[in-house]
Parts: sequence; structure tokens; C-alpha cells
Amino acid sequence: MSEIEFTTRKWVRPEDLNANGTLFGGSLLRWIDEEATIYAILQLGNRRVVTKIISEINFVASAIEGDLIEIGLIATKFGTTSITMRAEARNMVSRKNILTVDHIVFVGLDAEGRPLPHGYTTATHDRDRMPIEHS
Repeated sequence: MSEIEFTTRKWVRPEDLNANGTLFGGSLLRWIDEEATIYAILQLGNRRVVTKIISEINFVASAIEGDLIEIGLIATKFGTTSITMRAEARNMVSRKNILTVDHIVFVGLDAEGRPLPHGYTTATHDRDRMPIEHS
């Protein structure tokens, strides 16, 4: 299996903290879901994607205000209408992994909201699948 590519960075700001003064898990999950959505759009060539499954989330460390967080994703499987990926987040300051998610599944939809076959079996690192239509 290929290695996760860490392409997204976030700065932990005061509004991202919980009552303990550490990174709120909900903020981190929002960042991951947003990045996973963008990744699914690019991989499936379809702007209409929805999150179907987010498996067990394993929080292994935390972050504090001012820390820089890296988020990485990798496609692990292509279904007929879906893509499955793995996600990790790590702290660039402490160099510790913060979180892992083994399975995030997105499904591509047609204009009526039905699953749409995409025909892909491998990930791309180019923008050749970037959907260009606006609706």
C-alpha cells in the first residue's frame, strides 16, 4: 500500500479549543471530513459526493493553541460508486500522531441523488478528474 500524503495544514486557533484548552475533536473531524470530501470529488470526478461511513476514530494525542496540524489521506479501495480512504492527522510541532481513521467511505451521486458508477480503480495525483461543470 502507498504511503499517506500529508497535503493539508491547519493552525490551531482559540476557537478550535475545548474546555481543557486542547484541540476540540469536533474541529479536527470537521477538517478531516472537508479534506476527505475534496479528495473524493477529485478522485471520483464528481462534485456530488456524500459521506457514507466514518469508521472508528482513534484519538492518540492532542494539540494546543498555536500548533500546526497536518492531515493526510490515501485511497484504499474503489467500489463501483464509492471510494474508501484512510486518514491521519499529526502535530507538526510535537511530531506526534493525533488521530487515525481507518475507513472513510464516500459515494458519488447523480443529479437525482442516486449512486453513480465512476469507473475508476486507482487514485490520481493529477487534476484530470476535476469536475468542471457548475450547477
